[in-house]
Amino acid sequence: MAFTCDFPGSDPSHYGVSVSADGHASYISDGKLARDSEPDAPFTQDFTLPAASVAHILDLTKQAGYFESKIDSGKKNIASTGEKTLSYKDAQKNTSATYNYSPMPAVQELTSLFQNLSATLEFGRRIEFEHHYQKLALDEELKRLEDMAARGEAVEIEVIAPILQKLLDDQSVINTVRARAQRLLERASTGGK
Repeated sequence: MAFTCDFPGSDPSHYGVSVSADGHASYISDGKLARDSEPDAPFTQDFTLPAASVAHILDLTKQAGYFESKIDSGKKNIASTGEKTLSYKDAQKNTSATYNYSPMPAVQELTSLFQNLSATLEFGRRIEFEHHYQKLALDEELKRLEDMAARGEAVEIEVIAPILQKLLDDQSVINTVRARAQRLLERASTGGK
C-alpha cells in the first residue's frame, strides 16, 4: 500500500508513504527544515507501524475497492489540494488511482491518515534538527505538535518516539520542552489517548 502527494507551493511539495502488510513503512519527502530555507536532499525515514494501524489501512483499502476504479470526484469546481495517488500491490493485484478530491469515505480517511502521518514525521525531522542546532525553537515546535495531537491531527507519534526520548533525557533542554516530550511519549504509549 502506498500514498503519494504532489502539491507545488506547499511544504513538503512532494511526499510519499509506503506500508507493507508486516508493518514496515517508509517515508520520503522534499520538505524544508525552515520556511525560508532551500529544500535539502530528500528526507527519508523507515519505521514500523503498529499491527492495528496496518489492519485499519488495509481495511480502508479494501473498502475503497483496492483503487481498481475511479476514485476522483471528477468535479472541476473543487480547489486543488494536490495530486494524490493511492496504490495497492499483492500477489494478485497491482492497482493505483490518482485524485484531487474523492467523495469515497474510505479514500478520505486514508488521505487524512497519510497527510497526518506526514505531518508527524516532518515534526520529528524538525525536532531532531532543532535539538542539534536551535534548542530555543524546541518549545514552540513541541507546543504545535501537542496542539495537533490534541486535535487528532498528529498520528502514530510512536514513530518519532526516539527523538522525543532524547529530549526527555537531555538535561541541557529546558524543563518545559522535556515535559512536553514526556506528555507526547505518554500519548504515544496509550495509542494517542
